[in-house]
Amino acid sequence: MFRMPCQPRKGWQQLAGEFGFHFHTMYGEPYWDERAYYQFTLSQIEKDIEDPTAELHQMCLAVVDDVVNSEQLLTRFSIPEAHWDLVKDSWRNRDPSLYSRLDLVYSGKGPAKLLENNADTPTSLYESGFWQWLWLEQQVNAGVLARNADQFNSLQEKLVFRFGEIAQHYQVNQMHFSCCKDTEEDRGTVQYLQDCAQEAGIKSDFVFIEDIGLADTGVFTDLANAPITDCFKLYPWEFILREEFGNALADAKVNWLEPAWKSIISNKALLPLLWQKFKGHPNLLPAYFADDIPHNIPHDAIHGGKWVKKPLFSREGANISLIENGKESELSPGPYGEEGFIVQAFHPLPVFDGNHTLIGSWLVDDMPAGISVREDSNAITQDLSRYLPHIIL
Repeated sequence: MFRMPCQPRKGWQQLAGEFGFHFHTMYGEPYWDERAYYQFTLSQIEKDIEDPTAELHQMCLAVVDDVVNSEQLLTRFSIPEAHWDLVKDSWRNRDPSLYSRLDLVYSGKGPAKLLENNADTPTSLYESGFWQWLWLEQQVNAGVLARNADQFNSLQEKLVFRFGEIAQHYQVNQMHFSCCKDTEEDRGTVQYLQDCAQEAGIKSDFVFIEDIGLADTGVFTDLANAPITDCFKLYPWEFILREEFGNALADAKVNWLEPAWKSIISNKALLPLLWQKFKGHPNLLPAYFADDIPHNIPHDAIHGGKWVKKPLFSREGANISLIENGKESELSPGPYGEEGFIVQAFHPLPVFDGNHTLIGSWLVDDMPAGISVREDSNAITQDLSRYLPHIIL
């Protein structure tokens, strides 16, 4: 695994505008960065990332099955009791999922370590599935990259195929798509998914989350008062289940993407459950519920080394603390933490040319489908961390 300097394509910003990639620069700082790329071998991709991704995903699904059959665990995951049946039924009905992303620590030598599972609302999808592939094609054609350069990236074709399967499952040919207002990155992600759905033969309609209405009949509606029966929402389940319109979920009878059972594996409580169930697995880091300390965890286990403290609900690296030799220091601020915390053994991100590097490993349904590479000068990658393309050589 190498970080390779590279000459950016001439006029790529204009090309990005033509292709709808409007968030390549945010707040005056580069988000997409093609001044370098990451190079992997095929063995690194297949043995160290792709195979463990598939196995970790199945382990996460095993935890879902445990949680939906335990009121104690549903409580532990801070899922409101009023919505337990919604989550349970979603799992037992095998409501189909679309995609997810595992965040992995990987330096070029295995085993990769799981940091968390972005199973509900992962972004950086467009740049992973389409834009970095376009970069590869153009750089190969320009002679900047070798002709045999490849990329671990089947995201787009798998998304199109999966949309077709989901449409067949629910017997529909129309679907709403939704995200919040004033989030250019989210809107770009949703537009990309609309394009994939349309390629699968599904008509797509868009409505902002804030504009979804509730009819007298108990169904959700868009601004044209059309009923919403099938909907992809780039909006977290932990928000939905706590908001006022969440009380209407059962009667509205919407087929949601992602389904309600994803509220379990997008929750950081997944991490200590994985460690309990698969303790010692080479791709896992030790993890515990913070309120189990010191009652159910040996004192020396936590106070003798480095641990990262994370809220059950946290996004873009917010509210992360470091515990070292029993002393806690904040690494990143944020609004999360009310529902509780977990602690996870500290495992530093590898550093390439002064950049802390994180691998995002994508799945479409149960199938590994590609990777994304993010880097930051800080040890915690957040929403403005740079995105760099990758190749297999």
